[in-house]
Amino acid sequence: MNDLTREDILEAISLAVATAIEAHPLSPDEVVWVKLAIKAEADRAAFRKAVIDKTLTALLGTIATAIGLYCLNYFTSHWIK
Repeated sequence: MNDLTREDILEAISLAVATAIEAHPLSPDEVVWVKLAIKAEADRAAFRKAVIDKTLTALLGTIATAIGLYCLNYFTSHWIK
């Protein structure tokens, strides 16, 4: 086996990526597309988070309402006659 350390492997990968980037740079259109793709993914993640937050809030509100109505029904049927 080779006695490559983690630093050697990271250096080799960094060198290979730097060489590939220099050999095939992105065109201005590709750079714009990559930026738009990153923004779209961030927007999707923010939307998912908002949906989860709103759903959790609605669920907790529904649970609180159900408990309140149960308590109201219990007290009116057992104490108010």
